[in-house]
Amino acid sequence: MKLTGAQVLIKMIKAEGVDTIFGYPGGAVIDIYDALAKQNGLKHILVRHEQGAVHAADGYARANKSVGVALVTSGPGATNTVTGIASAHSDSIPIVVFTGQVPTGLIGNDAFQEVDIVGITRPCTKHNYLVKSVEKLASTIKEAFHLARSGRPGPVLIDLPKDIVGAKIDFKEPDKISLRSYKPNYKPNKKQLNKVAGLIKQAKRPVIFAGGGVILSKASEQITRLAKMANIPVTASLMGLGAFPGSDPLWLGMLGMHGTYRANMSIGHCDLMIAAGVRFDDRVTGNIEKFAPDARIVQIDIDPTSIHKNIEVQCPIVGDCKAALEGIIQLMEENDPDDFKNGKLKWLEQIEEWKNTTPLKYEQDSTVIKPQFVIEKLYELTKGDAIITTEVGQNQMWAAQYYHFDKPNHFITSGGLGVMGFGLPAAIGAKAACPEKLVVDVAGDGSIQMNIQELMTAIESKIDVKIVILNNKFLGMVRQWQELFYEKVYSSTNMENAPDFVKLAEAYGAKGLRCTRPDEVESTLEKGLNHEGTVIMEFAVDREESVYPMVPAGGAITEMLLV
Repeated sequence: MKLTGAQVLIKMIKAEGVDTIFGYPGGAVIDIYDALAKQNGLKHILVRHEQGAVHAADGYARANKSVGVALVTSGPGATNTVTGIASAHSDSIPIVVFTGQVPTGLIGNDAFQEVDIVGITRPCTKHNYLVKSVEKLASTIKEAFHLARSGRPGPVLIDLPKDIVGAKIDFKEPDKISLRSYKPNYKPNKKQLNKVAGLIKQAKRPVIFAGGGVILSKASEQITRLAKMANIPVTASLMGLGAFPGSDPLWLGMLGMHGTYRANMSIGHCDLMIAAGVRFDDRVTGNIEKFAPDARIVQIDIDPTSIHKNIEVQCPIVGDCKAALEGIIQLMEENDPDDFKNGKLKWLEQIEEWKNTTPLKYEQDSTVIKPQFVIEKLYELTKGDAIITTEVGQNQMWAAQYYHFDKPNHFITSGGLGVMGFGLPAAIGAKAACPEKLVVDVAGDGSIQMNIQELMTAIESKIDVKIVILNNKFLGMVRQWQELFYEKVYSSTNMENAPDFVKLAEAYGAKGLRCTRPDEVESTLEKGLNHEGTVIMEFAVDREESVYPMVPAGGAITEMLLV
């Protein structure tokens, strides 16, 4: 059967179980868009900026536990994807990005809209390809999806010259992928698992530290069972929120620069840390020399390069998080389960004291809206069941602190790269993946403007997302640092000159709501959440409210500013 390269591309994407792609057309990919218009079964969502396409594919992947796909043209279309690709790379999110390229005969000739996107993205992709023959197109696509989703997931880019996608070929289904140089180790070493079981039995002050790898490996059930079997309290990185139920008594809250007091103090005083699917980011560790000084550290990660990278560990386990945790649980079940709980009561009592004496707190009066109050009300009204995406900054931290995530894949945020403008397109991607779910983007007034054009994507594609803007008329997180460490010199962080977000929503065809009083917060949220269609809910919050606790740069995570 003769197919064009464009038809092969669509056939292979469908074969990988993808039902939606996000993209923006251009001359180099016009053959692909022509083929898209003549097929059934693969939905295309037209974004308004290529960065939005990649963030939407990212949100789709995280919510759907699958691979996200973006399609863009050559030159500026391709370069506009770099921020989204770098964000997915930092957070180990499986996406495949298809970029158009000038015909093979013009590559290297400075042709119109030519750019070396393979060279540009080499540092921020798991792998990338320039397809040089139509005969290799199908196998390259199959290999790209395999790489994106296996081992430590990540973004893969395929650059498609225009003559390749236009060429015809007798299509043949590619063989099963087997790469001699790429064999991720999923099976953990049983001797190391035995060692972990022994360490849990001996420990008096253990803590489980869950990262994004737990969610990516679908190991939330295992980490919850392990914690409850041995009465081990659990903390998580920003990317790990939802890996363990946020309403469970063993939950400590988020760890790190803006982590809870009890989480940070627990790490500072524990004698055993079981770190699963974490890379010990600097926002989590603070001063490395003072991080978990009394602990023996177990690190479970499928990526061997992550072991010992930032923190020296005493018990490394290379393998899949789910398999490793299941193995530890089986070893514990072969013994008396009570042996693993013994001696931990005083530790739990100490944690409860930290929780009661120094909880997360703010003071809401009757005059000015506190942003934390908005998030708490959002949690109450959604019963914790919404998918929450965020932008980056204070809005992101308040969402992480005050919305209690009981399920994995319900908190979608740019953790490693910290991309302003991520939340809205990611919400669109998440809603496309899970149309039955309520999806809410928690945003700041600065970050929402980074990709505000994607409102049109939501409206045109009838993708119902809710946007909560915490408007303090500042670039809030930078302002907070300027207040604390730069003598309140608010250099270039004042955002008083801003659009009318209600009118802007209406201009795009969305619903716009504004709330200026604390007693209207709940009713505004109810009205917005119950509206059929995309809504912007703007809340005029306290301009100088800050995120606490906060660990100053260079400090230990136990050295927190609490007010």
